[in-house]
Amino acid sequence: MLVDGLTVGLGLAGFTVDAVSSCEDAATATRAQRYDAIVLDLMLPDGSGLDVLAELRGAKDSTPVVLLTARDQVADRISGLDAGADDYMGKPFDLDELAARLRAVARRGVGRANAILEWRGVMLDPAQLTATRGGAPLKLTRREFSVLRALMERPMATVPKAALEETLYGWQEEVESNAVEVHVHHLRTKLGPNFIKTVRGLGYRLAEDTP
Repeated sequence: MLVDGLTVGLGLAGFTVDAVSSCEDAATATRAQRYDAIVLDLMLPDGSGLDVLAELRGAKDSTPVVLLTARDQVADRISGLDAGADDYMGKPFDLDELAARLRAVARRGVGRANAILEWRGVMLDPAQLTATRGGAPLKLTRREFSVLRALMERPMATVPKAALEETLYGWQEEVESNAVEVHVHHLRTKLGPNFIKTVRGLGYRLAEDTP
């Protein structure tokens, strides 16, 4: 029930979620794919989430981790943080607060201090899922917002198509073959044809000049 609730709730907060319910599946997922952040329960059916955390940190994986557990004693919090966790929440918890903490640790993970993303007069607020351009509201679909956010989080980099697909779909969802191209086309219609550049064979990046 908790996994299902978190998957739906975090999805509504703008996250693309891959959900697993055991240490074994968590280890498999984190070996196969990079994540922006991880919510890790300490009490799992086949062991402790601290074992998953130890494997991550032992493999030099610095993905931000928020621990989630019913054990809310000071000693447990200290153990989790000293084991390499970035934040800690005890059950019961507020879903909006968890989403905010995930955004915060993800920002710190890439060295970004400002919560608001900005590029050439376009501003995105990941917490409110709102966008403006020149101060005026910008109407974007959820997936258009996700693609633009992924590009604005790495404004000087070329983002591979596969990485953009990962922002749109969880691993149990079927990826539409031309989904990224369709969303980029819609964004260009709304932001100008030169706001997003195609780097052939590599992916997409934001244009440095004014559209």
